[in-house]
Amino acid sequence: MFLASHRRLRAEVLIVLGLSLGQSAVYSVVQLLDKMTRAPLSEATSTLNRSQSSREYFDLTYQLLDIVFALVPVVLVFYFLSSHSPLNREDAGGSAFDRLGFNFARPGRDMLQGLALAAAIGIPSLGLYAVGRALGVTTAIVPSGLDAYWWTVPVLILSAMRHAIVEEVIVVAYLLDRFGKFGWSTAVAIVVSAVLRGSYHLYQGFGPFIGNMVMGLVFAWIYTKTKRVMPLVIAHALLDIVAFVGFSLFGKAMGLG
Repeated sequence: MFLASHRRLRAEVLIVLGLSLGQSAVYSVVQLLDKMTRAPLSEATSTLNRSQSSREYFDLTYQLLDIVFALVPVVLVFYFLSSHSPLNREDAGGSAFDRLGFNFARPGRDMLQGLALAAAIGIPSLGLYAVGRALGVTTAIVPSGLDAYWWTVPVLILSAMRHAIVEEVIVVAYLLDRFGKFGWSTAVAIVVSAVLRGSYHLYQGFGPFIGNMVMGLVFAWIYTKTKRVMPLVIAHALLDIVAFVGFSLFGKAMGLG
């Protein structure tokens, strides 16, 4: 029974990752190899939030559909973590949202922690990006390739929130829960989570891989201490909002696009 439970648990994790960030990691490695075999990484560009149609409202539709469907694996995670799942009967005392700290139980404290984390991670990340570009191991990163429509900024904010929820809920809260059930030590679970985070950013080059891996180590360690994913979601969302919206509004004017 114990072995059967572990097999189901491993299958569950593979399904979640295959539908979400594990799939992204595989594509990221292939994209990195594609870029490296075309030209030096310093000459390559990685564009986030790409336009998907030259027709304004079709582009908007595609953007919103991408955001909605990207959140489906998160819904699946909460289902798997709920007491309805036979693998979680022992956790029937509370909801999956409460167990992961993905709720609004302490909004003020979560916001302050999120702001502090965003500042602590964001400022060194800029320096690491500059070093990576100087060394030729990081591509030029364009945070937004969307045209300037009335809906561009709201969609970029939603995109930032999507990335924050998907990454922090799945790569930190969910995986650390499942790795613990595998019997892994906390240190091993944190490192594997962080390496996965870095790997799906490899398409941007080796600098972002290292930077995101360090971010993953910090975020996962904090989660093991607080058991709340909400401050991590807030911090991640703030970082992406500043990058996406800031570039969209000022990037071209500053000669960055």
